[in-house]
Formats: sequence, C-alpha cells, structure tokens
Amino acid sequence: MSTTPVDLDVVMPYGSGGASARVRALDWIEHLDLRADVSDYLGTSTTGVGDLLRQPWRTARAEAALRRRSPGADRPLLLVRNASPLSNGAVERTLLRRSARGVYDFDDALMVQQPGLSQRAFSRSRAWRRAVEAADQVIAGNDHLAEAAAAHNREVAVVPSCVEPDRYLAKTDYEVGPVPVAVWVGSPSTEPYLAGIAPALAAAHRSTGLRLRVVSAGSASLGALDAFTERVAWAPGVVEQTLAGADVGLMPLPDDPWTRGKCAYKLLQYAAAGLPVIGSPVGVNASVLDILGGLAATDDDQWRQALEAVVTMPVAERAALGGRARAGVRAEFSFARWAGEWRRLVTGRPAPAA
Repeated sequence: MSTTPVDLDVVMPYGSGGASARVRALDWIEHLDLRADVSDYLGTSTTGVGDLLRQPWRTARAEAALRRRSPGADRPLLLVRNASPLSNGAVERTLLRRSARGVYDFDDALMVQQPGLSQRAFSRSRAWRRAVEAADQVIAGNDHLAEAAAAHNREVAVVPSCVEPDRYLAKTDYEVGPVPVAVWVGSPSTEPYLAGIAPALAAAHRSTGLRLRVVSAGSASLGALDAFTERVAWAPGVVEQTLAGADVGLMPLPDDPWTRGKCAYKLLQYAAAGLPVIGSPVGVNASVLDILGGLAATDDDQWRQALEAVVTMPVAERAALGGRARAGVRAEFSFARWAGEWRRLVTGRPAPAA
C-alpha cells in the first residue's frame, strides 16, 4: 500500500476524457503539482444510460465503491458536478459532510430540471441542490451559476474555467490562405448547436470559400454542412496543437436556461491559440467576448457578416484581434491568474507566499 501523502480527495463522474473533469479538477491538480486521490466512476467521458447498461457490473462496483469511500480526515474533498448518475444527491451529501472540508464545484446549469424518465428517477437538479447545501464551499464557473447556488449556501465563489496559454501552439501568420477555415471544438452532444448557424456558414462558404473544421469525438452527419466540413477526431493534445491552423474560432449557442450556464470554454481555447473569435452573446459569453475583443452575433445576418468580415479584413486587423484575444485570456482566464484563489477556496487556507 502506498504511503505517499495525499493533498486532496477528488470525486467526479468522468475520466480524463470528460471536459469538466479536466477543466475543473485534473488541470488544476497538474498545474499546482498536487497529489490527489481521484475517483472517477467508470472512467468514461460520459455516464449516460447507454454507458451504464453496457457495463452493468462496473456500474455496480462503482456504486459500491462510492458508498464505501471514506474521505481523508485531514484533507479537503473536491466533488465535481456529481458523484453518481444514479443519485438523487444522498451520496454526494454524505461524501461532502464526511470530509474534513467539502468543496463542491460545478460548471453547468445542473439546477435546470431535464425532461425524461431517467431524470424523474435520478434528478440531476435535486442532486445538485443537495450537494450545494452540504458543501463547506461551493465553486461555480460563472456568476449565473453562483447566483443559483447562493440560494442554498452562503459560501459560494466564482472561479472561471481556465486555460494554460503556453500549452497552445500560438498563431503567428494571419494571412488567409486560398481556403479560409473556421474552427469549432466540441462534443457529440453539442454538435447540434452548429445547426443554428448553418445558413450563415453556407452563405460565407459561397461568398468566401470558407470551410468548417470540427474537432470532436462525434461522427454524425451535420446535414448541409457536410459538403464543406472537415472532421478532426478529438484526442488529448489535438486541440492545443491544431487551432492555430484556422482563421477564426466559433461558439454558437441557442439562448435557453441550460446554455445560459455555459462557461465560454471554447472561446478561451480559441483565444489561447491567438484566434479571432465569434460567439453568441448568451450568458457569460457576452462578457468574455468583450474581454477577448471578439465579435458577437445573434442571428443569421450577423453571423454571416462576422464570418465574412474576419476572413476578408486586412491582415493587420485580424492579427490585432488574435493578439487581443490571447492577451485577454492570459490576463483574465489563465491558471496563473486564478491559482491563489482556487487553492484558498479548496483548502480553506491562504495560498503560500511566493
């Protein structure tokens, strides 16, 4: 048995393939060089009904392990999103209350009740509320989420999703080649958001030759977009090394209770690579676009105009947009900017003096 001291217990629903697992916990552990005891349920990037049904014995063992888990009496427990997809919050509440310091972190609008039979049986919103109520400290990814949590706990703070700009290959050549490229990074579950700007993308393709690059683990048809879309399979490190080859980064969102809780992470990734950015000003996207010098677009005409403007403007203007985006993300959304605050909130102690 290992006797290596542990700084932090971490419980989360996903393995390293899950964006929330990386952004809200694993990247922080690496950045701060912490020693962590991590429990990640099935180790998969999703925990939907299909994932559970395909692995019934692993699911049963994961449930049993959570109920046996005894957090360290001398260290904090960081619970990200939820511990189990088969919980109404009892297991999350127990883990947080048993720990020396229970810290609950979330970066999506989990308080929004979702439709469906599984959600009636295992309510994500109820599990969220019980976790928030039980935590010694709640960390939310943006002000909208923090406001919801503050109705159930007085100790709520905001730490935005952060990126490490130095991990990203930075764009240096802002000349647009013979074929302009717009890039979108996401997951199979968020690919449908592209349909909302499909007419604008098609119009920009006709007027400028623009092509779309989709970095995702998905493979489903994107309808009319397939004719001018290149797919790049998501894998660790792919995003950081490939974004600089595009001319503009995109983050379209519909405006609904779920998307208003999004934390603008795609915009931050594009900005870290020095790309000009275009996004829907939904939720925190609006303020992030302002900080990054990005273009906000709310309808087909605005999206088409923004796309055409970025790929046809003078090189110096496009370079200025990319430079402002990279400077903004380093100043306001980098690990270095938030490290002291994150450590204080998780440990309950001031960050050590430099």
